[in-house]
Amino acid sequence: MKTKTPQIDNSRSSFLETLADLQQGFMMYHLWGRLGWNDILQRYRRSILGPLWLTISMAVLIGALGLLYAKLFKVDVAEYIPFLAIGFVLWQLISGILLDGCNVFVHSEGIIKQIKLPLSLHVYRALWRNFLTLLHNSVVVVFVLVYFNIGVNLNTLLALVGIFFIVINGGWFSFLIGMLCARYRDLNPTIASLVTLSFFLTPIIWNPSLIPDRAFILLYNPFFHFVESIRAPLLGQPVQLETWWILTSITIIGWILVIPAVSKMGRKLVYWL
Repeated sequence: MKTKTPQIDNSRSSFLETLADLQQGFMMYHLWGRLGWNDILQRYRRSILGPLWLTISMAVLIGALGLLYAKLFKVDVAEYIPFLAIGFVLWQLISGILLDGCNVFVHSEGIIKQIKLPLSLHVYRALWRNFLTLLHNSVVVVFVLVYFNIGVNLNTLLALVGIFFIVINGGWFSFLIGMLCARYRDLNPTIASLVTLSFFLTPIIWNPSLIPDRAFILLYNPFFHFVESIRAPLLGQPVQLETWWILTSITIIGWILVIPAVSKMGRKLVYWL
């Protein structure tokens, strides 16, 4: 009598394949690290200052907007410019991850079609590229904090936790939106428009104290919590406990929902490119 062979659960198998892809891609840090750095160099090829243009342009923009909006909002320049500088630099990181995530696979079409590599490698490459940009722009933040004599203590280290949350959530978002934008190309300009709208709804150039009776705008705005988890420690202010709970929930729910979705779409990606 023949024994029946148990059928393999395809969904479970795909789930494990995605986890393996994430692990294998991360272990190839030497490759995506070099590719991400090369992306920065290519962007400023034949430029004398190179990536330093990122720092210079950011410093000029923050200085000009800081003096202008401090007058408009009638706030102290010494309080407003550090608030603006940190918020602006962080928004550059967030928006860069969101916009690069839309094209993370489309821009790597040639590599994906010719070389079998973990798909997560392209996500790590985009995240690393944006993290390098953050390091360049952080020079402006350090200068502002020193110039305005803003103290640093052990609580300031919580800013590193906030950066971790941005990067780890940028991973699942880039994975998901990268595949969706490869399948539906109209999503790209839609995401770009939503990112622009989110900038004005997030307290980057305006202080949350200006809308005390509209606190729900901040509570239900995830970008506010991502920014505040870093900006508050750097300014010597406490981070609300609800911010950590919201960021933790977004991270867990995001990866739980994305991994099964990526498992189904991953095999069809090459046909969408």
